[in-house]
Amino acid sequence: MVERLDTTFHALADRTRRGMLATLAAGEKSIGELAEPHAMTFAGASKHVKVLERAGLVERRRVGRSQLCRLRAAPLHEADQWLRKWERFWNTHLDALEALIEADKGGE
Repeated sequence: MVERLDTTFHALADRTRRGMLATLAAGEKSIGELAEPHAMTFAGASKHVKVLERAGLVERRRVGRSQLCRLRAAPLHEADQWLRKWERFWNTHLDALEALIEADKGGE
């Protein structure tokens, strides 16, 4: 799972790829359609799609001459679960720190 998280976060680290995922959340798109809002070539967009595919975030299929992509959300769910563990950790520790600060203020 750690390796999969690494590839997921690597894929999400790029603004263009995050934009492509947002576009795919609305439904299947061609690579050309994914390239258009980013003013990039088909080849450039295809490289980004390959990174998303390696992370398991996108599935690509051929229809005639077109390559259609669709979102695969499972890796996003796994990343969300990992982040939630750390959110709970920090909330617990920050709540304890806040309680100590409040207790210290009361003793002044």
